[in-house]
Amino acid sequence: MASRGANTVITRAMRMETKLRSALEATVLEIDDVSHKHAGHAAVKDSNSGETHFDLKIVSPKFEGKNLVNRHRMVYLVLSHELNSGLHALSIVAKTPQEAALK
Repeated sequence: MASRGANTVITRAMRMETKLRSALEATVLEIDDVSHKHAGHAAVKDSNSGETHFDLKIVSPKFEGKNLVNRHRMVYLVLSHELNSGLHALSIVAKTPQEAALK
């Protein structure tokens, strides 16, 4: 007898969410697939899944004391497998919980 989730498709966004929540202890995480806005680009045409461009908003206490470049590096490191397997573009907003509370 098959399990309930046997036919569940795991998307790139779902994998990204799992990795970012775990590694960076994200308290806020919004991942938006904007690949459709880039449909004519070569990276999208060559992709099997079409999941190539994402907007990411992440709030993590692990960003404390880190400048913007280092925060982005942390995200890229966590998502290195995705970046090497079809993720083409990632727009990142990375804040500490204190910075996010100031909005």
